Amino acid sequence: MTRDQSSGGVVPTAAVVAGPAGVGKTTLAATLAARLGAALLDLDTATAPLVEVVAGLLGSDDLDGAALAGATRAARYEVLLAVAEDCLRCGTPVVLVAPFTAERASGPAWAGLGGRLAGAGGRPTLVWAHAPREVLRERLVRRGAGRDAAKLADLDAHLSRLDLTPPVAPHVAVDTSAPLDLEGLAAALRG
Repeated sequence: MTRDQSSGGVVPTAAVVAGPAGVGKTTLAATLAARLGAALLDLDTATAPLVEVVAGLLGSDDLDGAALAGATRAARYEVLLAVAEDCLRCGTPVVLVAPFTAERASGPAWAGLGGRLAGAGGRPTLVWAHAPREVLRERLVRRGAGRDAAKLADLDAHLSRLDLTPPVAPHVAVDTSAPLDLEGLAAALRG
């Protein structure tokens, strides 16, 4: 949390951890949340039960496929942001974890997300979790999660399609294949 110089109050951190599947977003976010005393808000954890229902209705379990992603993406992210806004309004810092693919690739999309978090009283910071493709390959194979089934079915194609370009918005970059400077990262997030 940081001090709001205008009011003397405390502004809670709103860390937005973004990156591709297998990069270690959840591990990084959980470590940060514990260090910051923040609520950990994970897109998969918050929405998986409802996504499973929708997947069953659509007959598709490929979360990256057009049918399921098209039917659920906006609602999934809305759930995550609404919960974050509730926490921030209560003064609770948050660490959000999701790919945030659209938000990291588009200045207006990031401005909308950051504006909502700031409007709820938070200090939004985009954290870009990245690693080399070889590391992503190893981690996806090792975890073997059901949600990665479509990726694992043709892992080379999945990895070649990944956009690993850093976010267009200001961000803090974290190479998850290297040792983490937790204190430095926590300090950057506190402002």
